[in-house]
Amino acid sequence: MPKTPLLDTVRSPADLRGMSDRALHQLADELRAETIAAVSETGGHLGAGLGVVELTVALHAVFDTPRDRLIWDVSHQCYPHKILTGRRDRIRTLRQKDGLSGFTKRSESPYDPFGAAHSSTSISAALGFTMARELGGAPDPALGDAIAVIGDGALSAGMAYEALNNAGHLGRRMFVILNDNEMSIAPPTGAMSSYLSRLYADKPVQDIKAAMKSALSLMPGPVQEGARRAKDLLKHATVGGTLFEELGFNYLGPIDGHDLEQLLWVLRTLRARADEPMLIHVLTKKGKGYAPAEDAADRGHARAKFDVVTGTQKKSASNAPSYTKVFANALIDEANRDDRIVAVTAAMPDGTGLDLFAKAHPKRMFDVAIAEQHGVTFCAGLAAGGMKPFCALYSTFLQRGYDQVVHDVAIQRLPVRFAIDRAGLVGADGATHAGSYDIAYLANLPGFTVMAAADEAELVHMVATAAAHEDGPIAFRFPRGEGVGVEMPQQGEPLEIGKGRMIREGSRVAILSFGARLAEVLRACESLGQKGITPTVADARFAKPLDRELILRLVREHEALITIEEGAVGGFGSHVAQLLAEEGVFDHGLRFRSMVLPDVFIDQASPREMYDTAAMNAPQIEAKVLDVMGVARMDRRA
Repeated sequence: MPKTPLLDTVRSPADLRGMSDRALHQLADELRAETIAAVSETGGHLGAGLGVVELTVALHAVFDTPRDRLIWDVSHQCYPHKILTGRRDRIRTLRQKDGLSGFTKRSESPYDPFGAAHSSTSISAALGFTMARELGGAPDPALGDAIAVIGDGALSAGMAYEALNNAGHLGRRMFVILNDNEMSIAPPTGAMSSYLSRLYADKPVQDIKAAMKSALSLMPGPVQEGARRAKDLLKHATVGGTLFEELGFNYLGPIDGHDLEQLLWVLRTLRARADEPMLIHVLTKKGKGYAPAEDAADRGHARAKFDVVTGTQKKSASNAPSYTKVFANALIDEANRDDRIVAVTAAMPDGTGLDLFAKAHPKRMFDVAIAEQHGVTFCAGLAAGGMKPFCALYSTFLQRGYDQVVHDVAIQRLPVRFAIDRAGLVGADGATHAGSYDIAYLANLPGFTVMAAADEAELVHMVATAAAHEDGPIAFRFPRGEGVGVEMPQQGEPLEIGKGRMIREGSRVAILSFGARLAEVLRACESLGQKGITPTVADARFAKPLDRELILRLVREHEALITIEEGAVGGFGSHVAQLLAEEGVFDHGLRFRSMVLPDVFIDQASPREMYDTAAMNAPQIEAKVLDVMGVARMDRRA
């Protein structure tokens, strides 16, 4: 435990406003030490928070939070903020069941005015707060300033520019802090990164501009207009004007985000004098102050529990490969044989395994930055041009490109291959990152083929299936974490489209599994077997098209059918129910049940705890079988 005598006195940000600047320097050092110590015990997003320690202290010391709304984009970096805003006593419950969220969360604290976890939303939200203030919203307490803190990586998403454009047009006082650490999760890509780098090189010009602006305000009125034209001439002659100023913001920077004295002076001055939209460009270093994070390729972005002294992570050992790595290796294998295969991701090369693909086929891997909408339509163009694009995104991030999935891919029936990682409940990141909805929102689109891997071997075959598929879009989903430890094929073999497989033959009740709950289904069957009940088990493989022959055989030969999937209502089970209704099966007394994720957002916990909450682990599957067979009801009567 670090020694934090000054931090120990802080109960809320109001305590910072009575401190001297020297004390705030000490507080920042203690806050950094406490953040490192806490994350070493819980795991979580470390590097981003370490990079904004001084900025966090300065913002809370200068602005009147929570009256002034401080909005963290994505909010990976919010742990120091949580420590200063009355949650230090719970900081070692981060990302655990019933603990603090790893992101900002409105229900958790009044100091979290806007929830986050996906990127590029902060400026839009800040503008909303700004206009609510102008229109008299929430008079008690009265709304103050809105401050958005957004990273340079998040500026690659179109939504940020839409907000900048609108804010510049409205011209109201608000503050955007551009936290420029040359990183998102992976090193940044794209023209915006290059543009910001050029601004660093032009720093002396920025100093000249600032000095001229300051001097301009001291000139007599009649002289100011000519001087203003001279200032603009210098600006355009040297740097061509900044993009932000053209969008209607007053731009200040770049400034050193770890120089607390400079931060305090700038923020105090702007808070006292600004009357227009302000963008403050702050340079920071992700992982600042902790050598193991600073030296890591991702600057300590996400860490399991670790040893504070060495930085060594305490990861559990597993004999099974991760689904993500299985996908990456299978795709590399397919690409070795097919030059038309390309891979696309949105700022997640490591998370999707495409960093491995990039090493094997560097010219055929594209990281489009945080721009899922563009990424999907880019894949549509690649497919229309004769390539075989694999669009690798987390399920939760694919949601951001859904309009493009519908209009640019599905309607045009283009063979884009969607590799959907993190399907189902994902654990510590909670509801914002759960892959709960992709089955429902893809399987309702005409011409779409939707698959789910029951294990890592099936995933290899589904990669091969997608590579061979040319008749419209196709998607395959797989969960986070390690596989179940099955024997792996030497090479993927394309599956017959719309055909499932029988796993075990039984009697009376059939379980039709779609996706990775199959292992839990088989565990439930082991327990049921001890009670003399032997369900039939089948792996659907496809939610669309359905295996009509298999499903109708199951209902002919059994009294009851149970479907199970790691998705929300409206997905696989709903499509099966529609088929059975159309076939008139329910008229003959079939007992049908569908096990899906409940109609709630499930908070963070371990994946097993989350599936317990969802009632989808082996004990709950066993209970469902007993209930549909009437066994549980007879037990209750007894």
